[in-house]
Amino acid sequence: MLPFDFPKDMLILVLSFFMSFALVFSISPSIIRIANEKGLVAKAVQRSSHKEPTPCVGGISIFMGIIFSTLLLTPQYQWQSLQYILGASVIVFMVGFKDDIEGLSAWKKMVGLIVAISILVFKGGVRLEGMYGLFGIETSFPGWLSMLVTGFTLLVIANSFNLIDGINGLSGVIGAITSVTFGVWFFMADQFYLGVLCMTTAGSLIAFLNFNISPASTFMGDTGALVIGLLLGVFTIEFISLNSGPDILPKYSFVNPVAVAVSIMIVPLFDTIRVFTTRIMRKQSPFKPDRRHVHHLLIDSGMDHMQATAVLGITNLTFISLIFYLDPIMELHVLIGLQLFVALAATFFIHRNVVSINAKKKVLMDAKTIEVQTQPA
Repeated sequence: MLPFDFPKDMLILVLSFFMSFALVFSISPSIIRIANEKGLVAKAVQRSSHKEPTPCVGGISIFMGIIFSTLLLTPQYQWQSLQYILGASVIVFMVGFKDDIEGLSAWKKMVGLIVAISILVFKGGVRLEGMYGLFGIETSFPGWLSMLVTGFTLLVIANSFNLIDGINGLSGVIGAITSVTFGVWFFMADQFYLGVLCMTTAGSLIAFLNFNISPASTFMGDTGALVIGLLLGVFTIEFISLNSGPDILPKYSFVNPVAVAVSIMIVPLFDTIRVFTTRIMRKQSPFKPDRRHVHHLLIDSGMDHMQATAVLGITNLTFISLIFYLDPIMELHVLIGLQLFVALAATFFIHRNVVSINAKKKVLMDAKTIEVQTQPA
């Protein structure tokens, strides 16, 4: 790796953000127009939060912004580290695009994700080498276990981000917050190609938000959500691995990188684990769609899309700010336990509020029904 040139590299990092932003902002209207003409729209179903057919092709412009800007601005001597990440992203993009335009069975989507993840694990060197102190385990994994744990982690994160893409603005806001957070750290830790990739992701997502805020003119779709989810999985694993390695200066390393990574990714990770656990406890398939996601609960409690997105975005920023402050002074398991407690408590009160609102609505509906039945013919 060449010597770290702060002014020049900072300029490239900022340029990568604005270049991806400009590209997505400029091409999205044409893509949306073509999608409307060709009928590439998501129709409203019972659990949908939208009422009108809406193009679901936002992921195309996001992907183009990321790929073009990253390839153009990443120094050539770092392409070897980047090629496998972008190669895996292309596979996931194709899987998501096919699912958006004509539907794809769950097992075929899973196969596509596994192929992409295999490229990252076997060729890209994206690996979790151990538990990093979680559950008191400090020893390194054997090679086969490292690959399995890494693959499972990437699969969980990619799907968890896809699952929060349920209301206007949410996936774009959460994806941008997490990408910028990881990107700044990668830049300061002299992992420049990852910093560029993070900032092109953030720039693309923020430009996409212009077309996804209410009333949304397009959705991200699986085309975008799966790609962003996979990239966030890579960022998360690289963040944990690099923090635990010898090449990072002490002033940029975290004491508990696993807890910090969980906090950065708290919204998609916690929501997915909570929803899957709830479904299993109710003896339902964990993959059965419903309205138990936290963004649905916020909508059902009376918020509109942008209010719910703002609440979850602020929540994510709050968790990140707190973990940066608490990391040096608290133990790993205490930090994770504290995060889970706060997230569970907040979700409990939101759910209780929704139950109360639904009960009041039922009473009013029953009263109206009785009133209609008792009126003389």
